[in-house]
Amino acid sequence: MKNKSKNGFSLIELMIVIVILGLLAAMIMPNLTGKGEEAKRNLVCVQMKSIYSGALDMFKINNSVYPSTEEGLEALVKNPDEEKYPNYSKSGYFKDAKLPKDSWGNDFVYLNEDSSVELISLGADKKEGGKDEAADIMMSECK
Repeated sequence: MKNKSKNGFSLIELMIVIVILGLLAAMIMPNLTGKGEEAKRNLVCVQMKSIYSGALDMFKINNSVYPSTEEGLEALVKNPDEEKYPNYSKSGYFKDAKLPKDSWGNDFVYLNEDSSVELISLGADKKEGGKDEAADIMMSECK
């Protein structure tokens, strides 16, 4: 009879590979967790700055003022008062006449107090206030 040798991995070899993979995962996973929420928060800052330096500034150039708090960002989609804003852009200030949403699907909160404009995202919890990852994001606090 011929002596057949088996090709394959022994139990010890498999255990060593599993331990190595476990160690790698233990080192890498802490660096990856939380990065998704951080990326969403950073994207919200980019969106708010884009709204401010794009649509809101164009509105102000055409009409000499920013929309009031009561008119809100909706004023960038549809002229709220044709007498007050006779130079309003015929196509509005957003493509497809849609207001952008934040990373969690919320509308941005718009405030105009004495021509000081602020945009706010309510964050992951979709409620005013919150702490840590659920905290509100204000354009003035974005880097």
